[in-house]
Amino acid sequence: MNSVIHIGHRAIGADHTPFIIAEMSGNHNQSLERAFEIVDAAAEAGAHALKLQTYTADTITLNVRNKDFLIEDKNSLWDGSNLHDLYQKAYTPWEWHKPIMERAEKHGMLCFSSPFDESAVDFLESLNVPAYKIASFENNHLPLIEKVAKTGKPMIISTGMATLSDIEEAVKTARAAGCKDLILLKCTSTYPASPNNTNVLAIPHLKQMFDCQIGLSDHTMGVGVSVAAVAHGATVVEKHFTLNRADGGVDSAFSLEPAELKLLVVESERAWQSLGSVQYGPTAAEQKSLMFKRSVYFSEDVKAGEVLTVDNLRVVRPGFGLHPRFYQNLIGKKARIAIEKGTPAAWALIE
Repeated sequence: MNSVIHIGHRAIGADHTPFIIAEMSGNHNQSLERAFEIVDAAAEAGAHALKLQTYTADTITLNVRNKDFLIEDKNSLWDGSNLHDLYQKAYTPWEWHKPIMERAEKHGMLCFSSPFDESAVDFLESLNVPAYKIASFENNHLPLIEKVAKTGKPMIISTGMATLSDIEEAVKTARAAGCKDLILLKCTSTYPASPNNTNVLAIPHLKQMFDCQIGLSDHTMGVGVSVAAVAHGATVVEKHFTLNRADGGVDSAFSLEPAELKLLVVESERAWQSLGSVQYGPTAAEQKSLMFKRSVYFSEDVKAGEVLTVDNLRVVRPGFGLHPRFYQNLIGKKARIAIEKGTPAAWALIE
């Protein structure tokens, strides 16, 4: 496994802050100006990359009106929609890709895309994208995975709905076609997803199974699930992003707003910083706090030869005297010299 993967100027791996991807999807609402505003807001929030989706209604489905092409799910945001109509509404015009990418570049933010068929890969290659993302619904599209792998660029594959054998087939296809830099994203393909069906414990298992970096494509509300994923080893977090959920749009209901995306950037980095290593005992930063531990002190003036009792010895703060484990052993012993109240107990003072 490559412990570090580079996408453009950005290093991705366990020793680097989580790579945060803002997914625009169709939240531009067919306005290029709004798309630019989304780019600006994502950069301002601190996202490391903006992701697009590259398809047309005709490259992703058929313009057919029978029942197979109708979404019938009362729990779906898109219930009652015809597939062709939905994708016609959601797609990002291909002529917008270059100006959107240039806008992102001005902010120092990476921009790449999810191709949904082979023609989209050819188009994105003409724009020299730094990486590719395979969406969950395409993770069984082996010819597409093979074509992307042959570009030699880093590939991110979402694993939504995929069985372990499905993932294995996708990974084998990618690697056989030349993919060396592979990242898998744990994903739950419900929109929105709920925390209790996200199963971030799969992240370390996926890492063990496929010997590659693992991230999370997160469709839950808020940032808590993404932060938990980082705590379980996710090096990448992808979230849908919009300017304002109230503005509507095909994915707006489960997209982060700018303040939330900024919070994700900050809190995921804090989660990553907290991982550290397995360590016990005081850290270097805790050394000064040792004084607030307990230890044995003389609580009264004691004469030479005087017997030590519960009246002249106490376990108190600060922690510069003998460890409290020795308190009972000291009771009944005699002072070797005269000792002033407030002196830390030490064996040199005891007969």
